[in-house]
Amino acid sequence: MSSALLWVVSPSSELSNGTGIFYSVREGIRIVDSSRFLGRNRSLVCKGRAKKGKKQRCTLASFNADSRYLCSGGSSLKNGGKSSVLSNAVVSPAGEMAMSSEQKVYDVVLKQAALVNRRLRSIDNLEVKPDIVLPGDLGVLSEAYDRCGEVCAEYAKTFYLGTMLMTPERRRAIWAIYVWCRRTDELVDGPNASHITPTALDRWEARLEDVFRGRPFDMLDAALSDTVSRFPVDIQPFRDMIEGMRMDLWKSRYDNFDELYLYCYYVAGTVGLMSVPVMGIASESKATTESVYNAALALGIANQLTNILRDVGEDARRGRVYLPQDELAQAGLSDEDIYAGKVTDKWRNFMKKQIKRARKFFDEAERGVTELSSASRWPVWASLLLYRKILDEIEANDYNNFTRRAYVSKPKKLLALPIAYAKAVIRPSTTASPLAKA
Repeated sequence: MSSALLWVVSPSSELSNGTGIFYSVREGIRIVDSSRFLGRNRSLVCKGRAKKGKKQRCTLASFNADSRYLCSGGSSLKNGGKSSVLSNAVVSPAGEMAMSSEQKVYDVVLKQAALVNRRLRSIDNLEVKPDIVLPGDLGVLSEAYDRCGEVCAEYAKTFYLGTMLMTPERRRAIWAIYVWCRRTDELVDGPNASHITPTALDRWEARLEDVFRGRPFDMLDAALSDTVSRFPVDIQPFRDMIEGMRMDLWKSRYDNFDELYLYCYYVAGTVGLMSVPVMGIASESKATTESVYNAALALGIANQLTNILRDVGEDARRGRVYLPQDELAQAGLSDEDIYAGKVTDKWRNFMKKQIKRARKFFDEAERGVTELSSASRWPVWASLLLYRKILDEIEANDYNNFTRRAYVSKPKKLLALPIAYAKAVIRPSTTASPLAKA
């Protein structure tokens, strides 16, 4: 599992004139007059019942891995003048609709974007709050940020160099977020992972709550506590990352991509939602706040899918298979084939489809990076391009991700940096679009 600092564009299909539809995130969606709704949206022809899966599951007849947003909603259903979002849902025999993992995650995206819109129109206009001062040591906060920078420099060298181009406030905030994510990840992947229990994760979450209340436990917590007081960072993505750690304690198989998508959001997509308020959106950008958050999410999903494809052999040796079981079966493969570690034509064909999906997420992410504040684009572009190259290396290894670890060589990394810089200087489009910010 991995955390990456991150960018989807909002789903584009328009679902308008949705008279007769009641929407509730907690209770699901019930269609009162489905004939009127489906009559206007012929692509939303649903299967008879939801597929069995983790929590509430749904699948559209027109939904597949290569057209994730064919029927997704980033648009609105009008209910008495209020708008809501409908995406990737399926009608049950009782006339009810349940949300897919993508819709659940997109609901979080909307809430994060709404938070930013409430607190500021542009991160550049943010009024910085006073530092959190810990009793007895006025210099501890500065020392805490310095330590976060040292950790980032040690474990994320390329990204650390990119952060040096940011303003000091943003740079320190990104370091603090990175360190918290790394510490969280180490709970289940670090040297003491075998001793971690759900109770330990509950304590970590309680400690997180204290951080957001301005009651840090140690100096690294103090850096994050100061960061969340300065920027409109919400606690939900942090909670969701801990949920991903809980999932790793009991779950080692994923029935389908819907389940895997939710896991990827928990352990990596969340970092994008944490980071956007700090990275900032370019003042001249006409993109919606939701689309930029959505792009951050896509980069996290893409990075995590890339991690999974790179680490198939390593994970298998730990008894874990982070691949959709239904797609393995469709390819004529099983866990036993992965444990055997043989590269066959069936495996190559399976991997080609998985790599194609990951690249689609990278494509979605690219469309959002340009909308970021100019001082934040280079490190994000560098992260995106370097992670994407791992997929190229898997192909160069003839899809042998059982015994060979795909990695990007130092010369290739160095070549990617000027390319990332060239992309970073491209200014956002100033032409308004249907997704333009209000």
